[in-house]
Amino acid sequence: MNSSIDIVTLISLIVAVVVILKLRSVLGRRTGDEESRIERFRTERAQQEAAAGTDKVVTLPRRSEDPETDYRADGELATANAEARIRAFAGSNASVRKGLLDILRSDPAFDPEKFIAGAKTAYEMIVMAFAAGNRKLLKDLLSSEVYEGFVGAIADRESRGEQIDQSFVGIDNAEIIESEVKDGIASVTVRFASHLISATRDSAGEVIDGDPQRIKEVTDIWTFSRDVSSARALANPNWKLVATLATG
Repeated sequence: MNSSIDIVTLISLIVAVVVILKLRSVLGRRTGDEESRIERFRTERAQQEAAAGTDKVVTLPRRSEDPETDYRADGELATANAEARIRAFAGSNASVRKGLLDILRSDPAFDPEKFIAGAKTAYEMIVMAFAAGNRKLLKDLLSSEVYEGFVGAIADRESRGEQIDQSFVGIDNAEIIESEVKDGIASVTVRFASHLISATRDSAGEVIDGDPQRIKEVTDIWTFSRDVSSARALANPNWKLVATLATG
């Protein structure tokens, strides 16, 4: 009985030893340089990945030691580009060029091409609002002095029972002919050449002025102004019509 137990125990010990030896051969033994080998492996792996995948490497922009320097450089570049655009826009008209550059120095966001696009839209809106007697729209687009003149003309027309039938055909040309900054107020004068179909009718509906069947060429010289004297003023981007002159 005891001998059989000893044999079984002996066999179990032999099996255990064999298993341990197998595990050591597979897992290896700690030699004390594991960390250095791991570090070498990581270094070699990083070198291999860098060599094989350079096209996937993205170089991030370095943070400037002086962020303000970069800001000034960008601002100076943007200003130089804006000045170049204005010089090209004004062409040989030195007076207009100087005025537009003065406006740019007061308002770095000023762009004469965008201004002209907005002026064209405002011109059509004002012309049509005057014909329709739309006081509310006119008040948003005109200075108080010009608004009073327009509203007075509308009131006179209405008192006589007259109305204007008008269709806006289009603007042929819009050209800046004057520009300046004076006492913190920027002013730009634009000559508009447009075509309208316009007729004034009396209370009975009879045409008393104009021709509802004829396209009329109209030339207007309008001046728009805006306060550019402070950051608070610049927060309001709207220009208002401050003077009008009809030449034909």
